Amino acid sequence: MQSPDLSLAERARPVGPPFVNVKDLKVRFVSREATVKAVNGVSFELARGQVLCVIGESGSGKSVMMRSLLRLHPKKRTIIEGSMLVGDEEITTVSEKKMTELRGATISMIFQEPMTALDPLYTIGDQIAETVMRHEKVDRDAAMKRAFELLELVRVPSPERRLKAYPHELSGGLRQRAMIAVALSCRPSLLLADEPTTALDASVQIQVLVLLRKLQRELGMSMIFVTHDLGVAAQIADKVAVMYAGRIIEYGEARDVLMNPQHPYTKAMLSSTVKDQHKGAPLEAIAGTPPDLRALPDGCSFAPRCKYATDACRAAMPDPVSDEKGHYARCIGVTAVAGMLRFVAPAPTRLAEPA
Repeated sequence: MQSPDLSLAERARPVGPPFVNVKDLKVRFVSREATVKAVNGVSFELARGQVLCVIGESGSGKSVMMRSLLRLHPKKRTIIEGSMLVGDEEITTVSEKKMTELRGATISMIFQEPMTALDPLYTIGDQIAETVMRHEKVDRDAAMKRAFELLELVRVPSPERRLKAYPHELSGGLRQRAMIAVALSCRPSLLLADEPTTALDASVQIQVLVLLRKLQRELGMSMIFVTHDLGVAAQIADKVAVMYAGRIIEYGEARDVLMNPQHPYTKAMLSSTVKDQHKGAPLEAIAGTPPDLRALPDGCSFAPRCKYATDACRAAMPDPVSDEKGHYARCIGVTAVAGMLRFVAPAPTRLAEPA
């Protein structure tokens, strides 16, 4: 998707106390062969009605972090540390019974591929109605009426007919709208969207994106939207978190991160995105590949791919540097000057002279 006008990210939203408060979240997947450090000390806050976009390459820990908020990882192989507070509920310590109540009613999720998320053996109406009956304690007739209203809400044509359809009988765009209807069936306070437009055609992507933004505003939900598309982030985000190797390496208001990026990785991502003013110009690819999460380096995980890296970068992970507005970047070359972040390229490390 082509990068849109970044001014769209500047719209004002009411801001209150944090509704989602994640502190020092760490997620480890343990097996006999190795321990995968998928999320490594993630922290962020989100107020009611705000949208956080989490961006980064595949394998950066975005989806793992999202699924942790619903505790969807296998218990026997997963170690979760830190705090995940949603409203008054501490997700890391609530009972499984309480977590079952929270899923769908307070926290809901739209998955990347609806064909695998929807049950192929049940009709769309049955799947929406089941969620409504589980959480709202209504009979089947009332639940099916609610399912019809939800399909209308997400603009599914001929909703009465689609209630009786199976997932394989719908197009990709309609399946995604049905998945959104399932996610919204109990009016959740927090909506998680894991790259919900990736598998769709470009025109359908835009339709689904506009629909999600409209519904999020109308229903007043908080939303965490995972994407690798900076254009999507510019369209819908209030805040942006840039993830790399399981860490948030830059975070702040959308207009600050996308229009004034400070971390070299964020800058490189923006340079590799198509922009109207640079049509026809070659894109700047990011050299190298992300690190192995089973054996992370001691220093900055991006250092092997960063043209500004020094020995200090490789020695220890830099602490985040923040400005007065909460825009921060985790980079040795970033400093706060006059209340704003500034990146100053470190002096290159000199190679030892041959003997």
